[in-house]
Amino acid sequence: MSANRKKIVIIGGGITGLSAAFYLEKEMKEKALPIDCTLIEASPRLGGKIQTIHKDGYVIERGPDSFLERKKSATELAEQLGFGENLVNNATGQSYVLVDEKLHPIPEGAVMGIPTKLSPFIKTGLFSVFGKARASLDLILPASEAKGDRSLGEFFRRRVGDEVVENLIEPLLSGIYAGDIDKLSLMSTFPQFYQIEQKHRSLILGMKKGRQPVGPKPAKKKGGMFQTINTGLHTMVEAIENRLESTKIYKGTRAVQIERQQGKYLIELDNGQQILADAAIVASPHKSISSLFGHKEELDYLKSMTSTSVANVALGFPDSAVEMEHEGTGFVISRNSDFAITACTWTNKKWPHTAPKGKTLLRAYVGKAGDESIVEQSDSEIVRIVLDDLKRIMKISGDPEMVSVTRWNESMPQYNVGHKQKMKEIRDTFSRSFPGIFLAGASFDGVGIPDCIDQGNLAVNEIIEYLTKAN
Repeated sequence: MSANRKKIVIIGGGITGLSAAFYLEKEMKEKALPIDCTLIEASPRLGGKIQTIHKDGYVIERGPDSFLERKKSATELAEQLGFGENLVNNATGQSYVLVDEKLHPIPEGAVMGIPTKLSPFIKTGLFSVFGKARASLDLILPASEAKGDRSLGEFFRRRVGDEVVENLIEPLLSGIYAGDIDKLSLMSTFPQFYQIEQKHRSLILGMKKGRQPVGPKPAKKKGGMFQTINTGLHTMVEAIENRLESTKIYKGTRAVQIERQQGKYLIELDNGQQILADAAIVASPHKSISSLFGHKEELDYLKSMTSTSVANVALGFPDSAVEMEHEGTGFVISRNSDFAITACTWTNKKWPHTAPKGKTLLRAYVGKAGDESIVEQSDSEIVRIVLDDLKRIMKISGDPEMVSVTRWNESMPQYNVGHKQKMKEIRDTFSRSFPGIFLAGASFDGVGIPDCIDQGNLAVNEIIEYLTKAN
């Protein structure tokens, strides 16, 4: 990179764009890079879907409530920001699936719905005798012939049958993406299942083998596989913003057009300002990207790519108002059930720091692919529907003392069949037509917080490499 200062613009101030800005500044300081950085965010606040509110002593996550610890980047970022002592793992407890108006414990040893222990699977009431027998065919079925992408539904139905898919796998997997398992891409969401099948032929045998410890028995881990920050995830967003010493930040400002001019990019903002950049990271939702570049035909997939609207409802009660027959941390609901809610977390049990002593905090979810109209209802109507559903499952007396309703309109990008290949084609298009523009974020290569952080970090490495080669 030459001594002439370079201008980098990051479009989108969610966790992807914020992470990119954070790691870019880190690289600039460590390597004395002559770079000026600008971050542009359309909304009045940074953080995207990471939002925490503190209300009546409750800590309520309006968006994601945690991240997978095994995906190291979120934990590492939190520690770099000084939140190491504030990281907490979820309390472990039984989770359930609601089928035929009854809560069934998820069988012990089930990994994303695939059984690795025989006895709990045989004893569960989640499936009929026929359903269990059909699932056992996975032990003798050959691996599928290597071919292109397919839906999660097609893949799992072939391995374990419709019943296990609809009563266990579908509620677990589609809850992550709020999507239709018969449309979601295997290779873009859970390619590891395909790899296990190809290596071990049987998913059950492959998953079982993967769970067997190798070498000395590891020390027993305290807590579950998820982590969060006990002061609220949004404190991580605020900490990043406060750490950005040299990045110029525009909030409440939208990028409306990006035009290539003599090897640079003229970025027009909705306030009439223009920025001339040497390179840019675009970390905004996919629907906004096509218009930035003049509606090029090669980017049509981004326009047609669907997103699901969802909402979550946090309800606070005195402990005495909620009676639960079941001990655990929450439940998901089979698609075939006639409930509006898709899942419910007994939040104060999963995350004890989220509720004052003597209080119960429930967090219910509504909205899924093909059934999103409830998200358009009023707050009071959504709360009424959610309470009616919850009262069919547990004993609740009186009204909640605290209510928080959060809508996320078209917020869950759908990685449908072919997504991975389409993303490759679009990135190839950018490398040819818009060199120096790098795409990142939940619309592309993973929706979880660690996935987005990883994408932001990767984009920084790519943009520095590009600027170095360009000189």
